[in-house]
Amino acid sequence: MYELTVETEFSAAHSLDDYDGPCARLHGHNYRVLIQVAGEELDQRGMLLDFREIKRICESFVNELDHRHLNQLPAFQGQNPTSENIARHIFRVVADAIAGLPGPAGPKVWPAKVTVFESPKAGASYGEPRER
Repeated sequence: MYELTVETEFSAAHSLDDYDGPCARLHGHNYRVLIQVAGEELDQRGMLLDFREIKRICESFVNELDHRHLNQLPAFQGQNPTSENIARHIFRVVADAIAGLPGPAGPKVWPAKVTVFESPKAGASYGEPRER
């Protein structure tokens, strides 16, 4: 199996409901995001997926999340925008984007894991079993 990793970042504010501590107040992070996609076969160019394509997919969620108050976004209504929930949201955005790729890329490439770091030393990952 092959695995590609792309890193991106965004800055955003949030607060955590039902949290006993300073994170209950509005505060911000410079989030660092690692997106990993996987597949078993390379294309005729010897690529799993062009890095440019993954970076284009990243732009869609960065544009949605960057310099926003995450609690106010529809994606996080009814849940805290924790690193765990942000990672799940981004994973699903990436999964939908890959599934919509033209040609054979969609079925042969899948998201493996998304990791969201809210600080250099603290992050959360999310992945789902691959549907075959």
